[in-house]
Amino acid sequence: MSLPLARFVLPSRLFSEAATTGKRNGRLISTLKKRKFTSAATHRAQHKAGEEVLVVVGAGAAGVFGAIRAKTLAPNLNVVLIEKARPLAKVKVSGGGRCNVTNGHCVESMMLAENYPRGHKELKGAFFNTHGPVDTMTWFSDHGVELKTEDDGRVFPVSNSSSTIIDCLMSESTRLGVSLQTGKAVITASPTDGGKFLLGIEKRTPSSVEYVEADYLLIASGNGKQGYSLASQLGHLIVDPVPSLFTFKIEDPQLADLSGITFPKVKAKLKTESVQRNIPQLTQVGPVLVTHWGFSGPAILRLSAWGACVLSRTGYKGTLILDFTPDVHIEDVKSILTQHKNKFVKQKVANSYPTEFGLVKRFWKYILGRQGLLGDILWASISKDSLVSIAHMLKHCDFSVRGKSQYKDEFVTAGGVPLSEISLNTMESKIQSRLFFAGEVLNVDGITGGFNFQNAWSGGYIAGTSIGKQAVSAKLCEANSASNF
Repeated sequence: MSLPLARFVLPSRLFSEAATTGKRNGRLISTLKKRKFTSAATHRAQHKAGEEVLVVVGAGAAGVFGAIRAKTLAPNLNVVLIEKARPLAKVKVSGGGRCNVTNGHCVESMMLAENYPRGHKELKGAFFNTHGPVDTMTWFSDHGVELKTEDDGRVFPVSNSSSTIIDCLMSESTRLGVSLQTGKAVITASPTDGGKFLLGIEKRTPSSVEYVEADYLLIASGNGKQGYSLASQLGHLIVDPVPSLFTFKIEDPQLADLSGITFPKVKAKLKTESVQRNIPQLTQVGPVLVTHWGFSGPAILRLSAWGACVLSRTGYKGTLILDFTPDVHIEDVKSILTQHKNKFVKQKVANSYPTEFGLVKRFWKYILGRQGLLGDILWASISKDSLVSIAHMLKHCDFSVRGKSQYKDEFVTAGGVPLSEISLNTMESKIQSRLFFAGEVLNVDGITGGFNFQNAWSGGYIAGTSIGKQAVSAKLCEANSASNF
């Protein structure tokens, strides 16, 4: 399929693709390795003379939203989305297929920024003030999508289907005239003497590469190597990407028998040998789920996000300390246990336990097992020291973390293009003019709850606004110049 923009097919040649890496200032720099391609015949440019071109790399949330915004402001701008896989693939699977659009409880920018382990300092400026959660919800509502805010702040379409969000975005981009090209990947990018970008585009079968000139380039390719490679080719450093938002693998065979148990509220703290000082964010409170491999749930996922870089340096090893009664002081826990003992002296410890703790029987037996108190032991036989030990276990139960598991298909990374190399007011590169970034290709990642998508909507909107305004300004200058003749 022909691209609806100016392009050129060059003779067969050797060109570069991301391969070798080097270190500078603690950041990963991607360079290129040689690979040979052959050229194929194509049609000449199909766009109108003088029409400017925006190429968006990646048809995810940030890329599609940015393309829509740019085309809305500059209808004469030729906007082309290039996606090697399926458009809006992460939107499809997010929130268990419901799409967690944003977070409705964190609408004030300072509070909102605190939900981004990478970016919480930089995003406290104008970023969310320009386009925040309320703006996102208003945009979708104005485009026919009914939304609902759940008790924990997560915002979903009333339909409970991510297809509603996808259909809305794709319908709007089609209505505006945004061109979507799938099964292709932008693999090379270089600035031209005329202030444009020469892009090498590879089809799904790497037998040929077509070369396209673009006036503006928006890289919104998520956490894939493609975006990092293009950013490096255009002079940017890359913060070495590592996984974020994952569950913990725990070294405890008995824990597997508790799979499926959910604790509504647990205080979870992560300790590693590499971190001696107290980091507040490495303690999280919230629901925790026992899995057949360890622990999951919102509190664990938030903890993994804040500890992502630390854990990557330790080989994902550390100590997880869980407080299963975070709202009850340890002295009160001891008192409750003592009262229960005095009331049920003739009952077996394994069968009778305080309901105040909200524990299930299987987990109570697990705690007793770690204390060596299983069997036919009666409450009358439990010593004061044993009561203290049980209380301490409930408030300070430690587990050895020995790895991570990917959180379903909602894979998020920490790392990417440093925010210091981007103007967050415009999302334009400080190194290369007319080059823009949005979404997870940047060194920004949020915890669960709709924050990663909000980063995508905000970045895409700001980038699209900047590009649209530049394109309109260029058109006006062109018109004024023509009127002088």
